[in-house]
Amino acid sequence: MKAIKSVTHLFRKYRAIFSIGLQNTFVYRWNFLLRSLFALIPLFATVFIWRSIYKGTSGEIAGYNFSEMIFYFLVVLLVDNLITPTEDEWQIAAEIREGQISSLLLKPFDFLAYRSCIFIGSRLVYTTVTLLPLLGIFWWYREYLRWPTDPTTWGVFLVSLVMAGAIQFLIAYALAMLAFWILEISTVVFILYSFEYFLSGRLFPLTQCPALLEPFYDFSPFPTSSTSPWLC
Repeated sequence: MKAIKSVTHLFRKYRAIFSIGLQNTFVYRWNFLLRSLFALIPLFATVFIWRSIYKGTSGEIAGYNFSEMIFYFLVVLLVDNLITPTEDEWQIAAEIREGQISSLLLKPFDFLAYRSCIFIGSRLVYTTVTLLPLLGIFWWYREYLRWPTDPTTWGVFLVSLVMAGAIQFLIAYALAMLAFWILEISTVVFILYSFEYFLSGRLFPLTQCPALLEPFYDFSPFPTSSTSPWLC
């Protein structure tokens, strides 16, 4: 009985933190809404670029035809919108730099679990806001969609999506911890995310990279944080 009460109390505590994450997302509503919508625009530029690239080929590049390439970027866009942290590293770094973390560490909850709940809450709101535009984009490019027929693939995709989200959040969390040693983490963040953007497969499928680079990106966490769900 005592164990059940303990679990119930724990659930209520982190549910309250989760609701804080939902509320924080709506503090700057228009900024959040515009950022959510404009994040979808690069896909259209990507489609035009790859269409131009494929015009000068036999119709296949590194094992991908044009339809498969567009479907790849649609899935990457979906995964990116579902799991990519939004300013989590900046918020945690600000809490460390301004001394707010001291009061948080004194409260009866785990700080990592606290930030995880806020991350999940913000991603839930972000996904809800961008769901309609995402569906519109998938409908617009519906001729390029190649959905898997094996139900097991969908289950593996969901598990991979959750794990990729956890990796994305933990990378942001680890970066924020640098604020204990350096005043501004922006330089490190921008450098790391530049590598992450390239090595996560957001610019092009990693299978197009030279074999020489394969050991490098295989041992980095970046491919698993973005394109692993696609590989399912």
